Amino acid sequence: MEDDATSLADHTPSPDDAPFRHYSLRHRATAWISHNLFDWCTYTVRHGLIRGMRRKGGLGWLPHFLSSGVATDEHAFWESLRLSGLIVYDVGAFHGILTLFFANRCAQVISYEPNTRNYLRLLENVQLNGLTNVMVRKLGLGSRPGTGVLVYAPLMSGGGSLNSAPSTRSNMRQESETIAISSFDTDLASGLPVPDLIKIDVEGYELEVLRGAAHTLATHHPALFLEMHGETMNEKRRKVSELVSFLVEAGYRNILHVESGESITLLNSSVAAEGHLYCVAV
Repeated sequence: MEDDATSLADHTPSPDDAPFRHYSLRHRATAWISHNLFDWCTYTVRHGLIRGMRRKGGLGWLPHFLSSGVATDEHAFWESLRLSGLIVYDVGAFHGILTLFFANRCAQVISYEPNTRNYLRLLENVQLNGLTNVMVRKLGLGSRPGTGVLVYAPLMSGGGSLNSAPSTRSNMRQESETIAISSFDTDLASGLPVPDLIKIDVEGYELEVLRGAAHTLATHHPALFLEMHGETMNEKRRKVSELVSFLVEAGYRNILHVESGESITLLNSSVAAEGHLYCVAV
């Protein structure tokens, strides 16, 4: 009996291996309302990082107390960061909220968005605000040039993934699109300006983007802002450990976990399994 109990315990799934439910019912309802009822609407954003700017998409026209948006540690970080005069790359730009925010503060923004629907909406939002310091690239970035299949739920097109593993997001209807992929180093060599800051939010593909930027990181040492992703908590821990190892090897030893304010090392990388990393080469 003791052996049977031990065997059963050995095969009991850990909660940290359970897939996340990425989108709550409220999140999906908000997305459905925005996409199906108000997608045509051009409005002035009433709260958040781009308050006062024009956009299409989302429900930013609602008063703050009626919206699902809340002030976050990420937003507070961006508001506090000095961006004047910088060249900023927005990798995984979606509809361009951060692109618009950066464009209001920095010298130039280069944005990457491979999803056709998101790319067109990003262009609309840039044009609505008369921004002349934004370049939009319809490309995915990875470790090397090629093509890939981007899989996404139409209502949550900002959550598209190039990862080949099945996603727990598949309880929603999925679409796919074959996209062109470059590496950061290859694209930069085409004549783009040297980055001061690179923001990367590519749904778990962050390490591949960094591998494709190895020469840029070694030569120019831009600051990095990375969002953590993973289908389970254990996968998040594994991915952040891999990212921190890569960053340390690349000379980025000043790594801040934005949400907790903790300095991240190889020994405590699991602290940053959720949230964002801001990294500076030293």
